[in-house]
Amino acid sequence: MIRWVATALAGLLLPCFAATETPMTIGSPLPSLSAKDQDGQIVNLSTFGKEGYLLVFFYPKANTPGCTAQACSLRDGYEDLQKRGVKVIGVSADNAASQKKFTTEHKLPYLLLADTENKIIEAFGVGGLFGFAKRSAFLFRDGKLIWQDPKGSTQDQAKVVLDLLATLPAP
Repeated sequence: MIRWVATALAGLLLPCFAATETPMTIGSPLPSLSAKDQDGQIVNLSTFGKEGYLLVFFYPKANTPGCTAQACSLRDGYEDLQKRGVKVIGVSADNAASQKKFTTEHKLPYLLLADTENKIIEAFGVGGLFGFAKRSAFLFRDGKLIWQDPKGSTQDQAKVVLDLLATLPAP
């Protein structure tokens, strides 16, 4: 009986502790998935990133220390990213209201998507504990993945991307 209960509990809890998604690989297409942004507007990733550069970054939870550092790094480097032709989208499992609050409190100039069903998180292979996204970043050019940061820099995320862009041709 105890073995049965332990097995049943392990089966129930395993999805909470182990991500089963396959990470994206270089050359992968931008998934054609949609989610609401912080203003409740539907944004389709593949349409938004069809041409030029698109940086998609993931963070576990809005308004937490590491996530705020990552988001503010990209805010502070946003003008330089735009000069290089980079569009930026942040994604977490937070709802649109939380994303709006995060955007407003930190004056974030880019879109934040509310992936409350974890479809985008799963498609990128960045699912973490209890449905949170793992901090990470992906750079696409013309809808194809050209670079990824599987650990997601925090306070220097913009610098990491800008340093990479310095080695790449303009879109």
